Amino acid sequence: MSIAFTFPGQGSQAVGMGKDLADAYPEARAVFDEVDEALAQRLSRLIWEGPEDELTLTANAQPALMAVSLAAIRVLEARGLVLKDRIAYVAGHSLGEYSALAAAGTFSIADTARLLRIRGNAMQAAVPVGEGAMAAIIGLEQADVEAACAEAGKGSVCQIANDNGGGQLVISGAKPAVEIAARLCTEKGAKRALMLPVSAPFHSALMQPAAEAMREALAGVQKNAPSVPVVANVTVSPLTDPEDIAARLVEQVTGRVRWRETVEWFAANGVTTLYEIGSGKVLSGLARRIDRGIATVNVGGPADIEAFGSE
Repeated sequence: MSIAFTFPGQGSQAVGMGKDLADAYPEARAVFDEVDEALAQRLSRLIWEGPEDELTLTANAQPALMAVSLAAIRVLEARGLVLKDRIAYVAGHSLGEYSALAAAGTFSIADTARLLRIRGNAMQAAVPVGEGAMAAIIGLEQADVEAACAEAGKGSVCQIANDNGGGQLVISGAKPAVEIAARLCTEKGAKRALMLPVSAPFHSALMQPAAEAMREALAGVQKNAPSVPVVANVTVSPLTDPEDIAARLVEQVTGRVRWRETVEWFAANGVTTLYEIGSGKVLSGLARRIDRGIATVNVGGPADIEAFGSE
C-alpha cells in the first residue's frame, strides 16, 4: 500500500481558490506572497477577487494553480509531513507536473512561478488566436480517434493531446483539421465531440515555439533531484534525474498528457490512494473512472488539511 500526490492542471482554477488556506495558515500565505514577489504582480489578489476571465488567461491560471497546490503542501509540511517518508510518487496533469516537481523540491516556488509564466505566455504566443483549436471526444476508442486525426490532419496538424481516461480524449491542432476530425469522430460513433473554449492548441506540434522557449528557460534554473520520483506525463515512468526531467518537460509542451496510463501505472505499481493537492476535484473524478480500486482524497482547504493530519 502506498500513496501518490497528484496536482491539477488548467481548468481547475476558480476565483477564491486558496483564500481559506491563506487566512488559516501563515505558511500558505507565505507561498502566495512568494509567488507575487517572483512575478512582480499581485497574483494573489487576482486569484481571490478575480475577475474570472483574467484569472483564466493561461499566463495567470498556470502559476495560480501551482500557488494553491504549494500552499497546501507547505501547510502539510509545517504539520509534520516529510514527503519522502509518506509519499511514493508525485505526478501532475500538464502544468500540474511543475507543481509536483516544486512539491518534491526540484524547483523552488519562485522559479516554478516564473517558469509557468514563461510557459503560459509562450504557449499563447505560439499560434495566432483563432488558428488553433481543441475538442473533447467522448465515448470513442482511441484507435478510431487516432484514425480521424490522421485523416483530418493530412498536410496540417491534428493529434491527441490528452488521454484523460473514462472514454475522454482531447484532440488539438489547426482549427480546420480539428473541426474535421471532430465531425469524423461523430460519424465513427463518438457520444460527443465538443469544441473547447481554449485560446490555443495545447499539446500539439503547433506548440513547438513554446517548447523551445521552455528548453531555454529550464536550462537557466536550479534543478534538484526530486525527493520522490515524478511520473512524467509523456513517458508514464518515474523520473529522478533533473536533466531528464527537464527534457521531458520540454517534450510535454507538444506531447500527449497520458493521464489514463499514469493512473493505470500507479495501480500496477502498488499505489492504493491518490491525493489531489490543490484546487478542484477533476483528477479524482478521472481516477475513479479509470480504476475504481484506487481511493481518492482531495486536499484543498483547511478541513482537508485537518483530516490529513489525523490519519
